[in-house]
Amino acid sequence: MKTATIPSLRVDPELRHAAENVLQEGETLSSFVEQSLRLNIEHRRAQQAFIARGLASRDEAQRTGEYYPAEDVLRELDGLYAQAKAKAAR
Repeated sequence: MKTATIPSLRVDPELRHAAENVLQEGETLSSFVEQSLRLNIEHRRAQQAFIARGLASRDEAQRTGEYYPAEDVLRELDGLYAQAKAKAAR
């Protein structure tokens, strides 16, 4: 597969300096920018999926008329969190 390029990016010298100051050993500015781009794409895809699930859940609740009180949901989430925390502590 051929590689492609990302358009050049003009930034303030302060931003470039800040990026260069956080590079890890052996890391290049190009690899840092590529990794940042990959992470941001992953984050936005996850965000879009989260919103889509929320909208689908809303539509299902409207269709069925089945809703859950926030207190019940939070109580269940607290229980799941406590279980995960106890499991991690073992």
